[in-house]
Amino acid sequence: MTAAEGTDAEPAGEATGEATGGTAAATAVETIQREMTIFARRARASAGRMHPELSLVSYTLLGHLEESGGCRTTDLAAHYALDKSTVSRQVSALERAGLVERRLDTDDHRVQVLHLTEAGRRILAQVTESRRAALRERLAHWPAEDLERFAGYLARYNAWPGHRPEDG
Repeated sequence: MTAAEGTDAEPAGEATGEATGGTAAATAVETIQREMTIFARRARASAGRMHPELSLVSYTLLGHLEESGGCRTTDLAAHYALDKSTVSRQVSALERAGLVERRLDTDDHRVQVLHLTEAGRRILAQVTESRRAALRERLAHWPAEDLERFAGYLARYNAWPGHRPEDG
């Protein structure tokens, strides 16, 4: 059984009596990497079930546009450390779907800023609620203390200043 299949598993190394440090830490890092890969694969697979036309990448871009209040394509590319052409293709698809629109920057009319449309806000809200419901269901039997600890660890991991989005 993997750590993803159960919550009662002992941390790597403790079951074998290894001292905290080298080997236990290396084993834990391997387990974390494997489980994060499984998590990412499940997230990508479930994105299509949440909304057929909205990939995980599209959902992520829409979420950033909502959080930022709008931004340029180059800002999205820089934020996610992606090639501008990759982001441009994604944004074009979102525009064709009527989920984002370009508006002139109020400070610099040479610049176009991407914003969510009402349809984009609606779909983002629907997908966000579906994802939260799925998480609530999956974590329903976890004690509050475990949920708080898990949330704290994820926030701490993602807040690392040297983190690059392509690192996972």
